[in-house]
Amino acid sequence: MAIAENLGALRTRIKSWRQQNEVIALVPTMGNLHEGHLSLVQKARELADRVVVSIFVNPLQFNDKQDLSDYPRTLNEDIQLLSELDCELIFTPTEEMIYPNGMASLTKVIVPGVDDKLCGKGRPGHFDGVATVVTKLFNMVQPDIAIFGEKDYQQLMLIKKLVADLNLSVDVIGVPTKRHESGLAMSSRNSLLNQKQLVQAPLIYKTLLSMKQAIEEDGLTDFHQLCATAKEELQKAGLEPEYVDIRRANDLELANANDKHIRIFVAARLGSVRLIDNIACDLA
Repeated sequence: MAIAENLGALRTRIKSWRQQNEVIALVPTMGNLHEGHLSLVQKARELADRVVVSIFVNPLQFNDKQDLSDYPRTLNEDIQLLSELDCELIFTPTEEMIYPNGMASLTKVIVPGVDDKLCGKGRPGHFDGVATVVTKLFNMVQPDIAIFGEKDYQQLMLIKKLVADLNLSVDVIGVPTKRHESGLAMSSRNSLLNQKQLVQAPLIYKTLLSMKQAIEEDGLTDFHQLCATAKEELQKAGLEPEYVDIRRANDLELANANDKHIRIFVAARLGSVRLIDNIACDLA
């Protein structure tokens, strides 16, 4: 396993692999790796000859400076974890490398139709930052395959649309959410939860399962009321829900009872920690 800290080292390695016609997979991360990230690396290993994991806490996608400051940074531990997997290269660019001229007048990538709902409503500019940095990473690494987790389902759909709209030659693959035994979706932000909050947080997944059952098994079709009830239950349990929403899986537009493939989404805060989760719901 090698570590590339600059673009020259990265491109030298990529060029060598390209000359051998090897398939390259990229797993973009912001570090503070956990089993969820490692499952993405394992999927990349299954699909490609060479695996690159990028670790970069992207300031452009944070609209809250405190959130950026609080985001866990554990590079040494991350490198140790990846050394135990069959990962050929870790790319650890600096902010100066990604944004050499700063961010004030930066050319940005905007993906309309996906960025203005769900997490996009409460985090203006967030998905512009995601789309921009992922495009830059795609250009730097030039992967054949890119792996993303379904926990950030809106992000996954945004990247798929970006790739399709810009005719990028990258196959974007989604990997199911990895969960703790409690059902809580694995997330780097979980490390910021205290013991009491770690007991409360799994209610998000339990809420998703209950909504899924109400739709798939009980035949409930009043999605608006179902979301309102779920939001009330989360509030009663001490969470601060930002949204509970039911969307079409393919384009994230609001779902109705005639849609066959839908996705249920929840975003909620526990103290200062924002958690998101989602679940598939099929009516076919």
